[in-house]
Amino acid sequence: MARCKSCSAPLLANTNRCQYCAVRNDVDLHAKHDFSIYKQASDRICPHCEQTLQTIQLQLDDILFIERCADCFGLFFDLGELETLLNHAVNGVQSINLVHLDNINIDRYQKNRPVKYIKCPVCQEFMRRTNFAQKSGVIVDSCRAHGLWLDSGEVTHLMEWKKMGGQLLHDQKQRKKPLKRPLKSNRELDTFHSSITKEKIGLETDLLDMLAYVIKKIL
Repeated sequence: MARCKSCSAPLLANTNRCQYCAVRNDVDLHAKHDFSIYKQASDRICPHCEQTLQTIQLQLDDILFIERCADCFGLFFDLGELETLLNHAVNGVQSINLVHLDNINIDRYQKNRPVKYIKCPVCQEFMRRTNFAQKSGVIVDSCRAHGLWLDSGEVTHLMEWKKMGGQLLHDQKQRKKPLKRPLKSNRELDTFHSSITKEKIGLETDLLDMLAYVIKKIL
């Protein structure tokens, strides 16, 4: 369990404000990942605090720059950056612990947390709320064009989820899904429509010939 950096009291799951001394804690990065502040103020805005985000540099195998709010400790990842961080932090998982996965989500579930749609720090358009990897239990705010926003504590939640085999379970289910039939090419569609048209014309011609034959017999 994480502890407050100020008074060392235990922090409740998915919270960063100490209930004893009210100090906010960086539960996702502090003492977990070496980082330095690359730029004190970027051109991106925190969707909660409406202040400029810091750009920080994480010391991974490769340099990774992400944005961080110095007040609420939320993090913004460009497309693909969150996966890079998770792959670096948790790797070599070979088994799935379903019981532990359920316990993680039960422990971190916040029943009274209000649903709130927030704006992308880059384009200021409202983002879509999605469950990361469908069943991770972490609802991320995503902008298709620019990236993902995670509130404080959610990166830690995802790391625990992946460590207990959550990503492995997701990948297994994805492989079992039936492949979608690829869309026909324009050439195939043109050929298909042409054959349908020819069949229709041929049917109409046969009906006209039959009708003419019947009329001729009557007369």
